[in-house]
Amino acid sequence: MGTEQLIVALVVVAVVGFALARTVRIIPQATAAIIERLGRYHRTLDPGLNLVVPFIDSIKEMIDLREQVVSFPPQPVITSDNLVVSIDTVIYFQVTNPKAATYEIANFLVGVEQLTVTTLRNVVGGMDLERTLTSREEINTELRGVLDEATGKWGIRVNRVELKAIDPPASIQDSMEKQMRADRDKRAAVLTAEGQKQAAILTAEGEKQAAVLRARGEAEAAVLRAQAEAEAAAMRAKGQADAIGMVFRAIHEGKPDERLLAYQYLQVLPEIAKGDANKVWIVPSEMGKALENLGGLFGGPKDQPPADRSDG
Repeated sequence: MGTEQLIVALVVVAVVGFALARTVRIIPQATAAIIERLGRYHRTLDPGLNLVVPFIDSIKEMIDLREQVVSFPPQPVITSDNLVVSIDTVIYFQVTNPKAATYEIANFLVGVEQLTVTTLRNVVGGMDLERTLTSREEINTELRGVLDEATGKWGIRVNRVELKAIDPPASIQDSMEKQMRADRDKRAAVLTAEGQKQAAILTAEGEKQAAVLRARGEAEAAVLRAQAEAEAAAMRAKGQADAIGMVFRAIHEGKPDERLLAYQYLQVLPEIAKGDANKVWIVPSEMGKALENLGGLFGGPKDQPPADRSDG
C-alpha cells in the first residue's frame, strides 16, 4: 500500500504541475496570442503573464505585431502598349487586429501577395512602358491605397509599397540604351556647338572692344600730338616774334642810319644765297642808295677836291 500511495501521489503532483504549466502563459513583447475555448474564440492575450484554464483554453496562434517586410518574386505585367515587364515589389505591413488576421483569412501573407499582383497588373495595364518606368511614385501610391483598403478587414495595415525593380524585355532594354546613347551624343554635340558659338561671340566682342580701344587710343594720341605740335609751333612763333621784337627794339633804340642798314643787308646776303631756288635777287631802290652811301663811307667822294695846302 505504501508503494501504491506513493505512485498515486507522484501522479497527482505531475498532473497538478502539468495543469499549472498549462494555466500560466507568458506572452513575449510585440506578440499577441489567440485563445480558443472549446474550439471557439475566447480572447486575445496581451504581452506578459496570463492565466488560462488548462485543457479547456488553448492557444490558436501567436501573431507578430511588429511591422513586417515581405519581398515578392518578380511578376510579369503587360503594359498598355503590349510589352511585358517584370516587376519586383516590397510590401511593408503590420497586423493591427490579431483576431481578424486569424479568422478573416486563412493566410494573410498569401492574400497580400496575390492582391499585390492583381492590383499591380491593373495599375500598370493602363500605362505605357515609358510612363511605367518614370512613374514609380504614382504606382506606389495607387498600390498602397488599394492594398490598405482591401486588407483593412483582415486586420492588416499596409504602411508602404515599393517597386524594387522594373525590367523590360532585353530587346527593349537594348533599344532604350541605344536611344539614350543617341540622346547623350546629341546633347553633347549641342553643348559643344553652343560652347563654340559662345567662344566665337566672346572672341568677336573682345576683338571689337580691342579695336575700339586701339582706335580711341590712336585718336587720343593724334589729338595729343596735334596739341603738342600746335603748342610747339605757337612757342616757336612766339619766340620768333619775341626775337623780332627784340631786334626791332634794339634797332630803334640804336637809331641806325642807312649806312648801318646797308651793312646788315650785306651780312645777310650769304645766307640768302645758300638756297637752291634763290637764283634772282631783287634789291630795293632804297637799298641801292644805302649802298652808295656805304661806298662813300669806305672810299670817300671822288669829286671832292683835295684840301689846299699852304706853305706856310
